Amino acid sequence: MIPPVRRFPSPCVLALSLCGTAVADESVVSSLVSGTTIAGAVDTSVQWKPGPGSTMATRGMNTAPSHYNGFNLEFLELRLEKPLDDAGWSSGYKVEMWYGQDADWLPGALAPNFAVKQAYVSLRAPVGNGLDFKVGQFDAIIGYEYLAPYVNPNFSRSLGNWIEPFSHTGVLATYEAASWITLTGGAANSAYGVMNTKQPWSYLPTYGVGQLPTGPYPKGNGTLTYMGLVTLKAPESWGFLSGGTLTGGLVEGGTTGRQGSINYYAGITVPTPIPEVTLGFAYDYNAHAWDDATFNDTWAQALAGYVSWQIVKDLKLNVRIEYADSSQTSAGVWILPLPGEVDGYVVGSPERLFAVTGTLEYALWANVVSRLEILWDRDLRRDNAFNGNNNAVLLMAEIAYRF
Repeated sequence: MIPPVRRFPSPCVLALSLCGTAVADESVVSSLVSGTTIAGAVDTSVQWKPGPGSTMATRGMNTAPSHYNGFNLEFLELRLEKPLDDAGWSSGYKVEMWYGQDADWLPGALAPNFAVKQAYVSLRAPVGNGLDFKVGQFDAIIGYEYLAPYVNPNFSRSLGNWIEPFSHTGVLATYEAASWITLTGGAANSAYGVMNTKQPWSYLPTYGVGQLPTGPYPKGNGTLTYMGLVTLKAPESWGFLSGGTLTGGLVEGGTTGRQGSINYYAGITVPTPIPEVTLGFAYDYNAHAWDDATFNDTWAQALAGYVSWQIVKDLKLNVRIEYADSSQTSAGVWILPLPGEVDGYVVGSPERLFAVTGTLEYALWANVVSRLEILWDRDLRRDNAFNGNNNAVLLMAEIAYRF
């Protein structure tokens, strides 16, 4: 099963400048770290799962059953970065590490509670308006939501986010052809394998610590994943629509021995005539990721609508409405019951879900994300998918500090 994304600007960064006034015997270490910034976050939650069942539709790491009915340190995020500058041949880097239980779900998991989220070299070539490259481990390019919940409209992730890749090991190029259009494309080892995994796979491409091949380690055969993204931005001349974006992309995941998975994504953000209200829409389609000897040409898709309302200066309401369905699979896409909780739902059957998420966010403290959230999942097939129930509810509170 694949769990399934990004650049997280911080409101407050600390610039390291160890060099002081430049002198002839400036140390090598000082030269290397000059211009580096440190940023990150601490993310925590409290969650309560009312009712007799203990499962929800699977959405990712921070709403897994292990988080229910108690307190959670989701992760500590530490980010080091030297951004590109305006020079024609600019260079930099980014390192982003996660510590905590959520880290175990990332493709870059190295040990329990520790993972490399991103680590890449950034380069700029003086081609046209500037051609930027990332080489290394980087976040997936598609998706409306990011892996770090504190930058998303909601704490819980969408059903669409679950069927997207998390990250890739490869090379990515970005070119801003004009102020209104940006093009992104690249190649990577695999769409869903752990960091540095190459084709062919000799083991199931699941995430988590200890997911290493059994027996001889496979030798890569050159089968790669290819990705592309186009982002359009509305110009200022479009009035209240100025700043709105339309994004379309795909990730074609080459896989040895069977059909490669492919993800299609489309997303839009729409300002409205009411400055306090913003709309968003996202569509995800994934084909073949669950193919096996039993079911071929499997697929899953998800549609989400977002409404963000700035009620007053420090109070915001974010609402997400979702629909998702899938073909028959060997294990299941979103409905993954815990052992002993398969009641009415036949594991791997087609799925059809509806969900509503409401998030109330209030800015009480500087640099702190504080919010309350309620998530309701509905099994539209009425298979009693959630441990004998067609409905499931999860209550959450998040406190995250961004530095």
